[in-house]
Amino acid sequence: MPYKVTPWYRRKRGTQVKTDYACQHTRSVVKHRTERKSSCKSVSQVQAQATEAMAEPAYTIPEFRQRTTEGTEEYQRVATNVSKGLSVIQEEIHRMRMVTKAQVDSLAIQREVKERMTKRTDWLDEIPKMPDFVLALRPHTVWEKTPIKLFCTVQGNPRPVVKWYKGGVPVDPLSAPGKYKIENKYGVHSLIISRCVVSDTAEYSAVATNPHGTATSMATVTVKRPAGGGELCHLGLVPHLTEIHPSKLEISLLDRFSISFGQEGGAISLMCTMVVVPDLPNVPPIAQWYRDDKLLKPSQLVEMFVGGGVARLTLPHLAKDDEGLYTLRIFTKDGTAEHSAYLFVSDAAPSAPGAPGAPMSVKAYDVNADYVLVAWKPPNTVNEAAITGYFVDRCEAGGDTWVQCNDAPVKVCKYPVHGLSVGHSYHFRVRAVNSAGISRPSRKSDKVTALDAAENERLQVIKIEGKYDIVIKDDDLEGYVTIPGEPTDLHASEVFKSYVVLSWKPPSPRGRAPLWYVIEKCIAGTGAWQRINTAVKLHSPRYPVFDLQDGHKYQFRVYSVNMYGSSEASAPSGPVQKVDEDGAEVPIGVPSAPGQVVATRNTKSSVFVQWEAPKVPKNLIGYYIDGRVVGAKEWFPCNHKPFRHNRFVVHGLTPGESYVFRVQAVNIFGLSDESQESSPIAVEPALATPSAPFGITMLSSDGSSITLAWKSPKHCGGSKVSAYYIDRRDADGLVWKEVNLEAVTERVCTVDNLTEGNFYEFKVQAANMAGVGVPSVPSAPMKCEAWNMEEPGPAYDLSFSEVRSHSLVILWKAPFYTGASAVTGYFVDMAKKGSSEFTTLNEEAVSHRYLQVSGLEEGETYVFRVRAVNTKGVGKASQVSEPVCARALPGTKEIEAGVDEETGDIFLSLEACEICEESKFVWSKNYKPIGDCPRVSVTSKGRTSRLTFTNPDKDDLGKYSVVVTDTDGVSASHTLTEDALNTMLELSHAIRHPVVPLKHGLNYEILEKGHVRFWLQAVKLSPSVSYRFIVNDKEVTSGEGQKISHDVATGVIQMTVDLFTRANEGTYTVQIHDGKAKTQSSLVLVGDVFKAALKEAEFQRKEHIRKQGPHFSEYLYFTIADDCTVMLACKVANVQKDTAFRWYKEEDEIVPETPPNVMSGACALPIPLFSRKDQGVYKAVLSDNRGKDTSTFDISGQAFDDIINAIAQIAGASASELVLQCTPEGIRLQCYMSYYTEEMKTVWKHKESKIASSEKMRIGGTAEMAWMQICDPTDKEKGNYSIEISDGVKTHTRTFDLSGQAYTDAYEEYLRLKAAAFAEKNRGRVVGGLPDVVTIMEEKSLSLTCTVWGEPTPEVTWFKNEQEVASNEHTKVTFDGGKFASLVINKVTPDDSGKYSINVRNKYGGEFVEITVSVYRHGEQIPEPKLGQAKTPTATPAATPAATPVPKSPAPPSKTPTPTPSKSQTPAPSMKSPTPASTPSSTPVPKSPTPSQRSPTPASSRGAKSPTPTRSIKSPTPPRK
Repeated sequence: MPYKVTPWYRRKRGTQVKTDYACQHTRSVVKHRTERKSSCKSVSQVQAQATEAMAEPAYTIPEFRQRTTEGTEEYQRVATNVSKGLSVIQEEIHRMRMVTKAQVDSLAIQREVKERMTKRTDWLDEIPKMPDFVLALRPHTVWEKTPIKLFCTVQGNPRPVVKWYKGGVPVDPLSAPGKYKIENKYGVHSLIISRCVVSDTAEYSAVATNPHGTATSMATVTVKRPAGGGELCHLGLVPHLTEIHPSKLEISLLDRFSISFGQEGGAISLMCTMVVVPDLPNVPPIAQWYRDDKLLKPSQLVEMFVGGGVARLTLPHLAKDDEGLYTLRIFTKDGTAEHSAYLFVSDAAPSAPGAPGAPMSVKAYDVNADYVLVAWKPPNTVNEAAITGYFVDRCEAGGDTWVQCNDAPVKVCKYPVHGLSVGHSYHFRVRAVNSAGISRPSRKSDKVTALDAAENERLQVIKIEGKYDIVIKDDDLEGYVTIPGEPTDLHASEVFKSYVVLSWKPPSPRGRAPLWYVIEKCIAGTGAWQRINTAVKLHSPRYPVFDLQDGHKYQFRVYSVNMYGSSEASAPSGPVQKVDEDGAEVPIGVPSAPGQVVATRNTKSSVFVQWEAPKVPKNLIGYYIDGRVVGAKEWFPCNHKPFRHNRFVVHGLTPGESYVFRVQAVNIFGLSDESQESSPIAVEPALATPSAPFGITMLSSDGSSITLAWKSPKHCGGSKVSAYYIDRRDADGLVWKEVNLEAVTERVCTVDNLTEGNFYEFKVQAANMAGVGVPSVPSAPMKCEAWNMEEPGPAYDLSFSEVRSHSLVILWKAPFYTGASAVTGYFVDMAKKGSSEFTTLNEEAVSHRYLQVSGLEEGETYVFRVRAVNTKGVGKASQVSEPVCARALPGTKEIEAGVDEETGDIFLSLEACEICEESKFVWSKNYKPIGDCPRVSVTSKGRTSRLTFTNPDKDDLGKYSVVVTDTDGVSASHTLTEDALNTMLELSHAIRHPVVPLKHGLNYEILEKGHVRFWLQAVKLSPSVSYRFIVNDKEVTSGEGQKISHDVATGVIQMTVDLFTRANEGTYTVQIHDGKAKTQSSLVLVGDVFKAALKEAEFQRKEHIRKQGPHFSEYLYFTIADDCTVMLACKVANVQKDTAFRWYKEEDEIVPETPPNVMSGACALPIPLFSRKDQGVYKAVLSDNRGKDTSTFDISGQAFDDIINAIAQIAGASASELVLQCTPEGIRLQCYMSYYTEEMKTVWKHKESKIASSEKMRIGGTAEMAWMQICDPTDKEKGNYSIEISDGVKTHTRTFDLSGQAYTDAYEEYLRLKAAAFAEKNRGRVVGGLPDVVTIMEEKSLSLTCTVWGEPTPEVTWFKNEQEVASNEHTKVTFDGGKFASLVINKVTPDDSGKYSINVRNKYGGEFVEITVSVYRHGEQIPEPKLGQAKTPTATPAATPAATPVPKSPAPPSKTPTPTPSKSQTPAPSMKSPTPASTPSSTPVPKSPTPSQRSPTPASSRGAKSPTPTRSIKSPTPPRK
C-alpha cells in the first residue's frame, strides 16, 4: 500500500488512518486511442466547445435591464446633471491620452532593446563550447556518520552531462539505496553522501561531457573517526553536533510490511525498512504503531523497535484480539510517513473436533468492591455447530489457578461476576460451548482491582489560600450518624433471560461504620418479600439475580446495614420480567441478517465485498464475512474478529478462482442469520491503466537515430498492454517531445531525426483498454553517436522463468547490434543484490539464449547481466536485470507427463498456482515458442493447460517449458527423455489396445487332501467376463475330477484338480475376454517343477489320511529347563483316553518316571545331566485303534550342538565368580553353575592366553562346577585367570586375579595340604580281608587274616576287648613279610566271644579296625550278630564263618573333593592309641587271604572314627547312568 507524506501543520488533531476500505476510486474504462492527446490539448478543446455552446446570433436586452416609467424619468434627470461636466471630462481625457502615448513610446523603445539583446544572447548560445567548471569541487574532511555534500557548477554548449566517480568507479545510487543522492538544480550539480564512514575516504571526481569535449573536477574527501571509535583521531577534537529533533529527519520508507496471516498461539513481526538522513544512532526516528486507529504501547504482548534503518512491531503471543489494520506512522521533516496493512489471525486447532473458536476482546466494566461486569465478543462459527453458551473464569493477579464463575453456560456475551474480595486484583477469560465441546480459552483480560467506585466520589478537596489542599470525606460532614439511610434509585440495569442485574445509589447519610446491603424480592403485587443474599455480605451497589422464574414479574427492595442496625427499605423497584409476554429476549436478541452482498474485483488475490446494513441493527458489534469456492461445500472465515464497517477486502484468495461470499451481523446475543450469497466472482485485478515501463536501454545508434528497448510494466492493470508511447528530450532541456503518434506494439523502437553528438533522455508510457498509464522514469542520458565497434552490442529483455528455491532459468534476446560478425555465444554474469562483484556462470559461451542457473541460496536475491560474443571478442554487457529472489511462488506445481486413460494420448500438463482472465499459457520447446505445430496440440481449461503429442517419436524429445502470462512468473519445465517416452508409449499402446490387467498370473497351490488349485487374479472383472482353461492344447471344462469357477468381486479365476497324478503334467493356459479387453496367462508344469508339485500333493494326501487318527500337531523338538534338564517335547491332536504314547531311543523303549498324558495335548521326555552319552535317535509313537503316528528326533551333529549351546546359555548366565580352592596337588580355580558338562564350549585363559589341559594345568569339572587345577604352582602361574563359556551367540566370562597376597596365601595352603596328603598316603592301614562281624560255632577254629600296608612297614597289634592279645597255643598272632597279619584262635569257646581289633601304625599314622566275634554252641540257633557284643559260640568249620559279615555303610561323599584335615587331630607316627580309628583308603581292596565262597569282600569304607581325611575322593567326572 503506498504511503503518503502530509505536512505536520496540515494534519488534524484527531488520529485518522485511511484504510483500503475507507475509500473507493472511481475507475472509468475508456477505449484505447491510437493517438495520444496531452492534458493541455484536452483542456483547450473543452474550452472551445464551451465557447461554441455559449455563442448567440444577436444581443437582446435582458428583462432585468428594461426600465419602468418612473425609472425612465429618473434616468433622464440624472443624465441632465451629468452632461454639464462632459466638457471637463473630455479635456481630462485628452490630457491623459497624451501622457499615455508618451509612455507607450517609451515601452516600445525598451521592448526593442530587449529583443535585440535576446537575439544577441541566442547568437552567443549557438556558439559551440566545450564543458568548463565555473565552480570546481573542494576537498572536505568530516567526522564519521555525518553527511557531506560535494557540488560544482559547469557550463558549456550544448549543456554538458555530469557523471560522478569515486576512485575512478562510477557512483551508482541504486547500488546502495539511501547512501548517495545526485542532484542537478539550476546548473548546480551535487553529490550528497548521507552518512559517511571511513571507507568513504577517496578521491571523488565530476566528469562533464558534451559533443565538444570533456572536463573533470576532482576533490579528496577524508572521513575521520573520533578517539575511542576504533581509529586514531587525527584532529584531536570531537566536533560539537547541533541537537537534532527526530521530527527534523528526512525519512523514506523502503520495504514495507504486507498483508500478513497468523494463527493463535504463534508470533509475527511487521517491519518496514527506511532511509534516515542524517542517520544518528542517538536520535532514532519517532515511530508510532496503530491497530484500528488505536495507538499501541509496548507491553508483554506488543514489542516495538526503531533503529538501524528498521521499524519493527513484534506480536509474540498472537490472539484473535490482534487482528486488524496496522499502521506505522513516522514523523519526518515534511510531516509524517505512513504505511498500513491488515493482519489476519485465524483460530488455533480446536480442543475437540467441531468445538468453536475462542471468544475475544474480554473486558471488565462497572468495577465495584465485590462485583464486576465482564463482556466479550463472540467467535465466528462457519462449519461448526452453533454456540450454546459461555463459561467465564477468573484468576487472581499473580496466580495461575483459574476458577469457573458460572455453573451453567451464559447465552449472552456479558456476565456479572460477584463474590470478589475487596482490594484484590483479577484477570478474566471466556470459553465458548457448543454441542461438540468447549473452545480454547480467550486471551485473559487486563487486570482489574475490586474497589468501591463510589469511595472517590465521597471525597472533597478544599484549597486554603491557594496553597494547601485539605481532603475530607462526606462522612465528616454528616455528623455523628450510626444507622445508615436507605438506598435510592433501585432499578434493573441489565435484563437478560439468564439473569437480572440490580443497581442502586448508596445511602446518604451512610454512617461511618462499614456498610453492606440486603436485597429482598417478591412477585409483583403479592407483597411476600423474600431475602435473596442470605449468606453473602454485599458491599457493592450492584447484584446479579439468577433464580427468577420465567413468566413472572418481580419487584425488589434494598436495605443498608452496618454494625449499628439496618435502614428502612428502599422504594420498591418497578416490575421486572426476564422475558416479554411472547417469550422473547428483552431486549430482543440477535440482529436481522445483512442485506445484499456485492463482491467486486480488487487485486489478483483479493476481492472487495460490500453489503447493506441490517434493517434491525440492535447494538451491532460488527460483522463476520465467510467465503466459499464455487462448487465447494465448505465455507471458510474471511475475518476472525468482528469488523465494524459494511465493506471489507478479503485477502489471501487463489488467483483466477471463483468465490461467493455471505455476511453475518454480530451483537452480544450472538450471530444473525446468514445473508444471501453474493454473485460468483473470479479473483482478478480491477481494471486500471498499466504501471510504468522500466529498464530503458540503448541497443544501437547510427549517429542520427537510437534504437531503444524497455521492459513491460510490472502491473498490466487487468487487461493486456496493447501500445507504447515514447517521449524524448535533450539532456539539457526541459521540454518533452512525442516520438510516435501511432502506437508501438513491440518493446523495441528506433527514434530517428536525432542530432549526432547530442545527449537525449527518453521515457515510455504503456496503454491498455483502460487508457494510457503513467510514464516511466527518464532514462539515463544517451549519446547519439554511430557505433562502429567490432564487438556486439548488449543483449536485452532479460527475463526469468522457473524460479525455484535453488535454481532458475534466465532468458534474453539477441543484441540488436551484432558488430563485425555474427554473434557466436553468450556469457551470463551473476551477483547478489547490492553487490558489484559479478561472477561468470558459464566457462564457455552458450550458443542458445537461455541458461539454467543452479546452486542458489534459498531466499537470497540476485541480479544478472549478459554479454554477447562474436569472433572479435566480448561485447558490452546488458543492462543489469531486475533483482530476483530464489524462492518459488506459493503453491507452485511442476509439469506432469502422463497418458490419457481414455484415449491413450501422451501429454504434458501444468496446473497454474495463479491465473487471471487475460492469462495465456505459452508453451516452448528448448525455450523456443512452439506456436502452430502439427506435432502437438495445446488445450487450456481454467487453471490447467495440456500439450498433447500427435504421433510422439524421438523427434519430440527435448525440454518443454510453459509460461503463464500476466502472473508473477508462473512457469515450469519438463525434459522428455527417451526412457520416459518409451514407457509412456507402452502405456499408450496398452490403453489403445486394452488388455485385462492381472494382479497375479496363472499359478498353482497345493491344498489339503492333495487337491491342486490353478488360479490367477485380474485387477478388475466385469460380470460379462468369459474365459476358458486349456491343458496341453485341449480345453477342459468343469466336471468330474476338476471344478472351474470365478469371483467378479476379487477378480479370481480358478480350477481345482481333485486327484493330481502324473497324467496332469503339461502346459496350463487361461484365456480371458472382458469386453474389448483380453489377455491370457500360461503355466508350464513339467520336469522337476511338476515332480515337486506331485510330491507335495501326495504328501498332503498322506497328511490328510494321517490326521484322521491320532497324530502329532507338532513334531518332536527340544527345550531346556531352568536346571539345564533337556526336554524332548511334542504336541498331539485327535487323541482319546485309550491312545498309547511310547518313547524309544535307538529302538529301545524308554519308560519315564511320569507316564505321558496324551489328553493334555503335550508330552515331554526329560533328559537330566545331558552329555554325549545321550546322543542317538529318539522316537515318539502315538497309536490307537484308528491308526499310528511317529515322530523322530536325531540328537547328533548340529542338533547336539544346538542343545549344548542352549544349556551353555542357561549355565553361563548362572555361573558364579571364580573361587579359589587349594588341594594337595596344587591350586584349583572353581566356577559353580547350574550344570556343567565337558561338551560345553569352555575356555580357560591365563593372561589372555588359552590354557590346554596338561600335567601342569589340569582341566575338569563335575555336574555342579568347572575347575582348573595348577599342579605344583610356581611364580610363573601368577596372573589373571578367566573362564569363557560360549553358547554360540554370547560368551559368559568370569575372572580371578591370582597374584599378590591371594597367591601367597594359596601357595602356603597348598604346601600344607601336600604334606598332609603325603602323610595320609604312607601311614599304616588295613587294606582288606577283615569282616565287621563273625559268628562261629563252638570248637571251630577262627582265623582273622588281613593285608596291611605302610611305608615304612607298620607295627601290628591285636586287641580283645581293648586288651592286647598275646600269641600262645590257643591264640596265635603272626605277621608275615610285613604284609599279612593273622590272628588264629583254635577251638573257640564262648569265652572267645568279644570285640577284637587290630592296630596298624607307623611314623605317619595308623588305623584301628574292629571285629565282633560271637561263638554259639552246637544245636543253638545262630544268634543275630550285634556289633561290639560277644555271642554264644557254636561249632562251625574252621575255614568257613557261620554268618555273612555285615559291612558298614560307606560315608556319603562330601561335596568338597579334598577337605583339609586338622594337624592337631593327626596322631604322631610313633604314638599308639588304645582306641585307634582310621578311614579306609581309596587304594583298591584285595581279596581276603582266607578264601571263602560265601564271604564277600568287605566294603572299602568302614566306620571311621579317626579325624584323618577320608580315603575316597569324588571323581572329577560325574558317573554315567
